[in-house]
Amino acid sequence: MARIVCVAGARPNYMKIKPVMDALERRGAEVVLVHTGQHYDESMNDVFFRDLGIRPPDRYLGAGSGSHAEQTGRVMTAFEPLLDSLAPDAVVVVGDINSTLACALVTAKAGPLLAHVEAGLRSRDWSMPEEVNRVATDRLSDFLLAPSPDAADNLRAEGYREDQIHVVGNVMIDTLLANLERARSSDVLDRHGLTRGSYGLLTLHRPANVDDPAVLRGLLKALGEIAGRCPLLLPVHPRAERRLADLGVPEGIRLVPAAGYLDFIALQDAARVVLTDSGGIQEETTVLGVPCVTLRENTERPITVEEGTNVLAGTDPDRIVDTVHRVLDHPPAPRRPALWDGRAGERIAGVLLDGPPAAGRLRPTDLLPATGHPVQ
Repeated sequence: MARIVCVAGARPNYMKIKPVMDALERRGAEVVLVHTGQHYDESMNDVFFRDLGIRPPDRYLGAGSGSHAEQTGRVMTAFEPLLDSLAPDAVVVVGDINSTLACALVTAKAGPLLAHVEAGLRSRDWSMPEEVNRVATDRLSDFLLAPSPDAADNLRAEGYREDQIHVVGNVMIDTLLANLERARSSDVLDRHGLTRGSYGLLTLHRPANVDDPAVLRGLLKALGEIAGRCPLLLPVHPRAERRLADLGVPEGIRLVPAAGYLDFIALQDAARVVLTDSGGIQEETTVLGVPCVTLRENTERPITVEEGTNVLAGTDPDRIVDTVHRVLDHPPAPRRPALWDGRAGERIAGVLLDGPPAAGRLRPTDLLPATGHPVQ
């Protein structure tokens, strides 16, 4: 029986790791769930574990918050002896948070095979910590599990071997489709006095948008104009709450507590438009067929623009207002990328369990000559 460690560390990871764990366990693998503790408060953790039916972690590292270096270092220090004691066949990391990179570094040096879920996503913005984490994790990984063909193309352009790259679909969508009917039965609209299509849903959490008062003030001005036409609901992320309190929120933007997974999917599903700086929400709205306006200059998920309902608006206030009005007047037609079908977890389990044993595999920096055989 294969022993596989699955790592989660923060809210964006939970929806991604659950389908992988389930598929591996259905195939008979022993799965050890490690929670690094990068997020571990009620609103960011426990509610999501309950909503998604994730079993309690087998091991909890308690990393906590801190600077990027402090957080990454604490995760590495805690994960290293655990990995040594577990001696797994493979480690699965997901996404692009500090825990992802920390556990990838430890795994690469310890020797087990490393699989990266969501490999190949690129924003081309080196100022984003997530971009650094993504690129470095891909470089260390034996299995590059790409959610879409454009991500695989990025990996090929960067020189990765074809045997490393596997287009498996989007695990976030596995979780979305598995829980959509449960979400639609939520009473969250009634609790907030909302009706379907009567409001816009807003999220703000990226440091580039909420940490600079001048940038946030400009965004709020634009969002206040939009709220005059379409009232906006803002479930407040802890990062943004303090900044918003300092600056004040325009009329028409209603702050509510952070929502659990099922409630938030229900809010997305019923919204007239979603405005966000989150990567995952760009994907979820695409599958839900809900117009999405992304408040960033770039996206590591361009397929949601090319084959989905997402529109990139940037952070210039006037451009945001113009973009949202255009989307409200002419909503994009619903489209769903190939393989975003709820079966990505199964494909990942197949990649990890059906290939040759670890002893016979090429490692990330091994080369193939023109003949296709390993360089000796």
